[in-house]
Amino acid sequence: MSRFKTLIFFTVLLLVSALMLIAINRTEKKLDASIRDNNLYYTGQIRNAPPIVVFTTVALGSFRGLLADVLWLRAASLQEEGNYFEMVQLASWITKLQPRFSGATAYLAWNMAYNISVTCSLPEDRWRWIQEGIRLIRDEALVYNPADPSLYKELGWIFQHKLGNIMDDFNLYYKNRLALELEQVFGSRPDWQLLASAPRDNSALLKIIPNAVKFMELLTKSKYETLDKLFDEFRKQSKLPADFAAQIDNTRTADLLDNYFRALWLRETYKLDPVLINSINNKYGALDWRTPEAQALYWATKGLEMTLGHRDLSCERMIAQSLKESFISGKILMIDKEKFERIIMIPNLSVVDAVKRTFEEAYENNDKQSTFLSAKLNFMQEAIILLYNYGNFSKSAEYYKMLQKEEPGKYRETLEGFVMEQWASEVRDASSKKATDIISGLIFRSCYFIAYGDDDAALASERMARYIYNAYQISHQDILTRTGLASYRDIKNTATATCIKTLPPVVAEILKSRLQEDAARKKDEEKEAKEKEAAGKN
Repeated sequence: MSRFKTLIFFTVLLLVSALMLIAINRTEKKLDASIRDNNLYYTGQIRNAPPIVVFTTVALGSFRGLLADVLWLRAASLQEEGNYFEMVQLASWITKLQPRFSGATAYLAWNMAYNISVTCSLPEDRWRWIQEGIRLIRDEALVYNPADPSLYKELGWIFQHKLGNIMDDFNLYYKNRLALELEQVFGSRPDWQLLASAPRDNSALLKIIPNAVKFMELLTKSKYETLDKLFDEFRKQSKLPADFAAQIDNTRTADLLDNYFRALWLRETYKLDPVLINSINNKYGALDWRTPEAQALYWATKGLEMTLGHRDLSCERMIAQSLKESFISGKILMIDKEKFERIIMIPNLSVVDAVKRTFEEAYENNDKQSTFLSAKLNFMQEAIILLYNYGNFSKSAEYYKMLQKEEPGKYRETLEGFVMEQWASEVRDASSKKATDIISGLIFRSCYFIAYGDDDAALASERMARYIYNAYQISHQDILTRTGLASYRDIKNTATATCIKTLPPVVAEILKSRLQEDAARKKDEEKEAKEKEAAGKN
């Protein structure tokens, strides 16, 4: 080949190479943009990953995607056939093969919690699939993607919507099961300050436990031998084993062990940190952590805490919505521990100011989006009614004044007039059955308040029940023979009897005693009134 031809040949090669480099560069930019848009990042070395994840990400390399595709096809085929037994394992494998593909994990979890669960006819089977969806995100995906706010939002959504909402026919079953599981861990009225200050591990515990040497000698000689084995038994009984507790001669040691094991149980099984729970309580007010709304609030808060910049619109919305729902029905009064078919929940009035403040902060932090402003105004209307219904009249009046300032000229009636109108609208277009259910529910709730010593709330519920009864009878007087209600006394007697049957025996006896005292007092008042009337006539 002549020198000229050689020069031409190499020149052409250089030009072709340059064109290829330009094409590769442009393709790479498109791929990078796609990776950013779809949150698809190279896995690399994941911190604290289990051995199987390290193996798949290093040994399989790029072939992970091909294997994951095969598993996706297998999962889709099984779901079409209605064969779900392998789905949990397949979802776990897909997550391990593509641990940074959080969107895939979110879909798999949603699929199990929503699509697969509703194919089951038994509530316990549905609950099992919902739990699997929760565990896939909480116990796996968040380990590999601790700073991904979308995963926190998806996890919180399962709690807030699937468990907390009423769309699923078995929602009462879910609420009961969740409450019972968590109550087993921390009880119905935990001291979160103590749980937050509990040691983080065994070595930290032994540093503060009184006479640690003597304690370890006692433990070693017992059948439990180690703290880990003692912890396993604690979880089975939800308390220190009686035979071991009897040998502890120091109440501080027993209390330290109890708080330590409960905090450890929360962190290991439910991935809930008592420190963050205590911080949330201090910020918003004491929440009932057995409720789905409190769980959703926790994960949304955790999402903001772990996200770069501590800002995410989805998590902020979830916090606001969960707080609002906690205010409306955020305290559990009764759990059905046998059939899981009934749960009594009441408003958590202590968080009312925190809800309003959260809506205002979200409005300011998100370019004053009108959705947050509308949500705040709607909440204020609900807060006025609930506060009034539960006997907190001064707080209700305070919020009514604030609402009048927010929307000048719109609310001209008195507070009582506003509340009464809202009560009446509840049953204006209701059927007689629905109206009876509403009235019975209010009387039922009033009985609970009496039993638990909240006389103001009991009086408010009874007053509302009477008002709704009278309003319904007046609005339907033209067709009273067809749609009229039973007498108020009959409705009240039925609801009271039902309430007594559902209460624990000890509480039922308290209610009976209180009702008898109330009846005797009213009888005396009526007698006194009649005597005064007779004396006046004379």
